[in-house]
Amino acid sequence: MTLDKPNQGATSEECAARVMETVPLVMRFIRADMRAHSAAFLSIPQLRSLAFINRNPGASLSDLAEHLGVTSATASATIERLVQRDFVKRIAHPQERRRVLLNLTEDGKHHLKQSQDQTRAHITDLLKGLSEDQISNIEEGLTLLKNVFEKTELKAP
Repeated sequence: MTLDKPNQGATSEECAARVMETVPLVMRFIRADMRAHSAAFLSIPQLRSLAFINRNPGASLSDLAEHLGVTSATASATIERLVQRDFVKRIAHPQERRRVLLNLTEDGKHHLKQSQDQTRAHITDLLKGLSEDQISNIEEGLTLLKNVFEKTELKAP
């Protein structure tokens, strides 16, 4: 494994390029690892659906479809399979008869947590070869990145 060196004095443009290069790599690893733990159970869209609903309890089907980048019909089919497995429950919206709210069941929460815990342990193993300073640098960089992108979440309509 070769380690890239940080670009001291990098511009925001260079940093943005590094973010766009690194985040997809990390996400591919996470998705593949979580999928490996759930291979017999769930597809990546199903895992992503569980994670989205866990972060956004009471989300609508259209919210989920937008997050997944699919049509409402595709999201509905994905949710139907998760409902059949008792991982997700649909609840009628109290004011809008045609709208459905999505929530995880206890089984859905348990399965998602188990998959996330296994992937977190795998990432922990990968990071064990780094020094305390390197871990601290990653932690600092991720905290900064999270703070920047959390601001965009607050601005979303």
